[in-house]
Amino acid sequence: MKPFAIAGIQMNVSATHSNVEMMKVKMDILMNIYPWVQMVVFSELCAYGPLIHTAQELEGPFELEMKKMAKKHGIWLLPGSIFESRGDEVYNTASVYNPDGEVVDRYSKMFPFYPYEAGVTPGTDFCVFDVPDVGRFGVSICYDMWFPETIRTLAVMGAEVILHPTLTGTIDREIELSIARASAATNQCYFFDINGLGSGGNGRSIICGPDGRVHYQAGSIEELMPIEINMEKVKRSRELGIMRLGQPLKSFRDHIGDFTIYQNGKKHEYLESLGPLKKPARVNELKDLKMQEKSLKTEDNTIEYKRPSE
Repeated sequence: MKPFAIAGIQMNVSATHSNVEMMKVKMDILMNIYPWVQMVVFSELCAYGPLIHTAQELEGPFELEMKKMAKKHGIWLLPGSIFESRGDEVYNTASVYNPDGEVVDRYSKMFPFYPYEAGVTPGTDFCVFDVPDVGRFGVSICYDMWFPETIRTLAVMGAEVILHPTLTGTIDREIELSIARASAATNQCYFFDINGLGSGGNGRSIICGPDGRVHYQAGSIEELMPIEINMEKVKRSRELGIMRLGQPLKSFRDHIGDFTIYQNGKKHEYLESLGPLKKPARVNELKDLKMQEKSLKTEDNTIEYKRPSE
């Protein structure tokens, strides 16, 4: 057995004031009760909440506090994410700290939750990092996991554990729990999906093993979730198959093929027909037929949506 202890922290998140001091309190409590924990993970945007006006540069007071906490407790730390101000753009960025309080890597969310996360620029680089003598870890944030290519890429890069801070306070949480389990199983890895509470989500964080089985699922209250994982289970699953059956990573390797849907610049007629990415509007049922939108192709082959009266 090759054990490693990771704790998720599911806590109340305020959108009106900083949550950093409470994050520090939660870490102190956690490490007092469970001194054997080696890594701590918080939820997405836990430090300052979900409002984009909190955006700040990375190397500021928040990072200084997180460096101190990682070093104080000698832990690997992923304190969720913050809105990062980078020039004229804003990113949703998570930083990873080692037990010496050093930044070892950063990850910017590749799929902001458009159209709701308007104003946030997508990241472009994947993030994997190694914990010496333990294994390789990958970082993903919230809506990213709805795009299986993201988790599969981390697995192909060697990630054995996916750390996935999320902020979900909506009624689709049940669907996300299924996606988390599927992501763990199809990529034969541990999956830590840590949600917040209050303005930070509706809880129900979930931790899955490399066969998709649930190691722990939280409720909708504040919780500390220390789990000792066995990294050898990932290697055994990938070597011999899930429950000694399917070997999806090996099959993917042997039959990758040419997925033409991923060709750069290629237009897909059906996807283009789905219309613009925008919030659903209220429909006036009495004028439904009259107000139906029709698509008109422009010269550059993009799709516009206009009402018949236009």
